[in-house]
Amino acid sequence: MDVYDAVMSRRAVRGFTDEPVPPEVLDRVLRAAAWAPSGSNLQPWHPYVVTGAPLVELKKRAVERVAAGDAWDPSEYLQYPEPLRAPYCERRSAFGAQRYGDLGIGRDDQEARYRAAIANWDCFGAPVALFCYIDRTMGPAQWSDVGMYLQTVMLLLRGEGLHSCPQMAWAKVRATVDEILAPPGELLLFCGMSIGYEDPAQRASRTARAPLPETVTTLGFD
Repeated sequence: MDVYDAVMSRRAVRGFTDEPVPPEVLDRVLRAAAWAPSGSNLQPWHPYVVTGAPLVELKKRAVERVAAGDAWDPSEYLQYPEPLRAPYCERRSAFGAQRYGDLGIGRDDQEARYRAAIANWDCFGAPVALFCYIDRTMGPAQWSDVGMYLQTVMLLLRGEGLHSCPQMAWAKVRATVDEILAPPGELLLFCGMSIGYEDPAQRASRTARAPLPETVTTLGFD
């Protein structure tokens, strides 16, 4: 797949088939993603890739926990600044309206919104999940490196005909993830990522992007 096609077709898919992902494909993707850039080549990412019985058990525990109304685990990083100022708050609101609109869920239908949200912890049906950790001693520059690594993984997955959905929602139940993955204590869970083949029956519209002049400043071009 052309790199432009991979970028333009990548999106957060929230509906997967249960078709297994070949291990050799994941191996090829992760070996190539290791070449993502990082400052001074620190390579601060620590991904755990999970499928089969461990993932089934993790999904079960997470969904049961959320369904029971258990409190979220204390946050180890700030997902959004408070308050979230314009234009970012408007973009988040527009995303929410589109997401629930695609599902036919009204603003006041809290039960349906809850059902849609809990699908996060079932990986939207995906048969593979990646959980990305970072060393707690790392700073903002290394978090940026992790973002570049994850984007590289997602684009390589598209090149293999796969889709993904990065999910910071997993950080809300990080203790449950740690129960299954048993990472060393110096690692902090940043996010999960659902991986698999898209279920076309659940395909949703792609989220729009801001016009280029709204986000990009150019200088010196005649």
